[in-house]
Amino acid sequence: MTVTGAGALDVPHSVLADTVLERLTAAYAGAADPDRAAAMRAYMKDVAPFLGIPTPERRALSRTVLAGTRRPDEADCTAVALRCWALPQREYHYFAVDYLRRHAGRCSSAFLPVVHRLITTTSWWDTVDLLAAHVVGALVAADPRLTTTMDTWIADEDLWVARTALLHQLRYKDRTDTGRLFAYCLRQCDHPDFFIRKAIGWCLREYAHTDPEAVRAFLAREQGRFAPLTVREALKNIGTVG
Repeated sequence: MTVTGAGALDVPHSVLADTVLERLTAAYAGAADPDRAAAMRAYMKDVAPFLGIPTPERRALSRTVLAGTRRPDEADCTAVALRCWALPQREYHYFAVDYLRRHAGRCSSAFLPVVHRLITTTSWWDTVDLLAAHVVGALVAADPRLTTTMDTWIADEDLWVARTALLHQLRYKDRTDTGRLFAYCLRQCDHPDFFIRKAIGWCLREYAHTDPEAVRAFLAREQGRFAPLTVREALKNIGTVG
């Protein structure tokens, strides 16, 4: 994989991706439901067109598509993800997200620019959040040097990049870098967008499963700095501050 320009990535040659995409497009197109597609597109605020395949059926089709295929390497993951993202219908993006979640451990830190491309293209919570928690989080856990990239992402003007930085530790539990988590929350505490404020509350609430007292103490110490939405979200599992 090489960077060819601002935000542009080459799609590596991959025989595996050729096979997967040929099977995938045939299987998904055959299951399309235009009436359901219209409703799904409306529910997702018109972020992308849909084929109209419900999640259980889509995942069953995906298992058929992948039956007998070998495990991918990083180039295969890159090719599958970028080629799926080049297709307009959202179900192909969902396939790519599921594929990367399954095979994130086969990718190195050099894969992070690919994930950045996915996060910043046709962006919405339905793909960004899963990529943040299951793919970016896995990459950073495997190579802690990537925390410096997260320190850059938290200040990014693209709210989806900043949201990814907030959520990348979502599944870390007792491996959470608490200082970094709290610093990221404070870095974005004044952000005007709902999706950032919600993400701050969500990552604090998730960490509260591991250390409720730390979260309670943090919110008490920084009382007044966070939006009511954020505080309500953070305290769902641990009660009031004070």
